[in-house]
Amino acid sequence: MRKTNRSICYNCYRPHTSCMCRYITPIETHTRFVILMHPKEFKKTKNGTGHFTNLSLKNCEIHIGIDFTEHAVINTIINDPSNICYTLYPHEKSINLNEAPIGEEKRNTVIFLIDSTWPCSRAILTASPNIDALQKVSFTHTEVSKFTFKEQPKAYCLSTMESTLCVLKLLNTHHIEKIESKKLDQFLLPFEKMVEYQLSCN
Repeated sequence: MRKTNRSICYNCYRPHTSCMCRYITPIETHTRFVILMHPKEFKKTKNGTGHFTNLSLKNCEIHIGIDFTEHAVINTIINDPSNICYTLYPHEKSINLNEAPIGEEKRNTVIFLIDSTWPCSRAILTASPNIDALQKVSFTHTEVSKFTFKEQPKAYCLSTMESTLCVLKLLNTHHIEKIESKKLDQFLLPFEKMVEYQLSCN
């Protein structure tokens, strides 16, 4: 039997039959978020948390690739003296957002988010020394991922969208952001609806 191509929503990059755009309410932030999406993630129609995160944050953008060493836009962001840039990634020398704030007065805070599996995240950092050289930030949590149809490599692993929500809450705690609790409570709605949909298809 010939397989027919499903039409795609080019906003959330899911099939139109399971488009989640109606559940997305974009949040305004002072912090700029830059998502570095591995090409393999871009092709996953059952995932989409990177796209959801991008659509849910007004001050956010996505760049797809592995080696960002010579990426003009990325390097412009990093080399702009008005910016102070961080990479969200666990590391022994990372700033734990549960314990300390980030940012500097009179500079724009930029957080790079790597949207990929853990092995692919390491591949991006290895291939992109400009990203790997940035001060890393992390957080500790007791959350269990709601990504129930995807097996996580470790119990503490969260999806890109879940991790971003943890960061937003901690930025609020440090008074770097002033996001309404109601907006944070609704942040994961497209992700939760996506999981609900995928489980209903099994």
